[in-house]
Amino acid sequence: MRAVAKYGALATLGSLVLSTLSVAPAGGADFAGASSEERGTVVAAQRAADAGIAFRTCPKAEMLPAPLMCGTVEVPLDYARPNGERIRLTVSRVKASGKTGAAGGDGKAVETVQRQGALVYNPGGPGASSMAFPMVAGMPEWKRIAAAYDLVGYAPRGVGRSAPLSCQDAGDFAKAPTLAPTYPSESYKRERISRAKAYAQGCARTAGPALRHYTSLNNARDLDVLRAALGERKLSFMGASYGTYLGALYASLFPSHVRRMVFDSAVNPDPDQIWYRNNMDQSLAFERRWADFRTWVAKHDATYHLGVTPDEVQRSYERVRAAVAHHPAGGKVGPGQLHAAMLGAGYYDDYWAMRATALSEFLKGNTKPLVDQATPHPAAAFDNENSNAVYTAVECNDAPWPTDWKVWDRDNTDLAAQAPFETWDNAWMNLPCAFWPAQRQRAVDVRTGPGELPPTLILAAERDAATPYPGALELRRRLAGAVLVTERGAGTHGIAGGPNECVNDHVEAYLLTGKTPAGGAGCAPRAEPNPVSLDNDDTRSELRRRLNPGVQL
Repeated sequence: MRAVAKYGALATLGSLVLSTLSVAPAGGADFAGASSEERGTVVAAQRAADAGIAFRTCPKAEMLPAPLMCGTVEVPLDYARPNGERIRLTVSRVKASGKTGAAGGDGKAVETVQRQGALVYNPGGPGASSMAFPMVAGMPEWKRIAAAYDLVGYAPRGVGRSAPLSCQDAGDFAKAPTLAPTYPSESYKRERISRAKAYAQGCARTAGPALRHYTSLNNARDLDVLRAALGERKLSFMGASYGTYLGALYASLFPSHVRRMVFDSAVNPDPDQIWYRNNMDQSLAFERRWADFRTWVAKHDATYHLGVTPDEVQRSYERVRAAVAHHPAGGKVGPGQLHAAMLGAGYYDDYWAMRATALSEFLKGNTKPLVDQATPHPAAAFDNENSNAVYTAVECNDAPWPTDWKVWDRDNTDLAAQAPFETWDNAWMNLPCAFWPAQRQRAVDVRTGPGELPPTLILAAERDAATPYPGALELRRRLAGAVLVTERGAGTHGIAGGPNECVNDHVEAYLLTGKTPAGGAGCAPRAEPNPVSLDNDDTRSELRRRLNPGVQL
């Protein structure tokens, strides 16, 4: 799947035997029956608790403004050998303000709020960083939460400056323009097979023996070490997209260490879904979401003149595809870049007006909006290649994948017959997993029993394409006591802190009081986008871009 675009972002799991051992503090731990990884996590967490995190002004490389502070936490590369090689994960924080409202002559009273600890956020991917997350403290939707919690972001292992992983030259990864055939020829398929093999070999060559340690299980263990380093006895956590799978793993591994957990846009944690089937379900869901976008554009034909029916809008889109295949817009925007831009509209409906404007203006002869929106930015090439490398390593390591190309060809050919928009591009992104050189794990059977966890909160939009709604229902079934809040009839991916006040009220009530709506809740959908061209450089959009580099899960 794709980081924002995949399971953020997705991921896969493997051959370690898990128990629901509640990891006790070092010194009083009974290790009878524990695996070496479980024992190693206890050792690493105790070491991190002793060391803490020295927060200082963020390095220039992070490009994070005050009042954010940055530090690092040390984790084992291999939890079976906690005293062996270690890596450092970067961490960011804004301390709880302790107050809401404003002082002075504006008439607003100042409300003092008791600090409740740290709230750690993971935005998905796998391969996305939340180092920019504490910036939400300045947004109205987060004010009360930021008063009660230190807001903590971090770059997971392999991401950013956290022992960064790479699988190919960033310039080669960002080459443009590229093709994106809806129904690929046999020769194109052979080319993509060759590229997938080379990519998998590149990951093995650059990472060496460390490659097998980029897994969701290790990400969950890292999260517990981070908890300890922050001085928190129990973890308060919010995960979006792939971050929900990470959170679900954590809840299964460390149920006694959970204080509060929000799962925003839930990945289906069924081990049979991780990750091959989840990606195929995602492609099917994107077809419906692409239809939602075209229906909205047709509704506003007076503005965009792309067609009065979804089929007419599709034909207008195909005209643009054909044109950029013949003459790439701005020399860089071919079918691949056009598709990637349109995929963003499948994730977020606040992109709809911009994308529709780009198509409309292109057909009028003005290529600038499309070039501005779809041209790969050279400055982002390194981060995008790094994010894709981590995504690939985690998903390929996490679980078994078909290793016979005939299986991929059969399944995706059948799927493309009903869901042509995203099927083959999704397949190519994940195809390196067919030729993966590292040992695969078995997907973990995520679940907790009654009384093992405090109440947890799941958020889901009914028409979310990146994490289809059945995944939220499955997660609720597997985590005893979990409660689901549904945004009805909506499809934006990642709904906490957005424009839906009903959703935000449930998140705020839960994080501040621990209360969940009895039996779950449904929220009316957010308002439809206005049919105008929107500026994508406002604060909210910039923050979303930084938290979700590229659009994967």
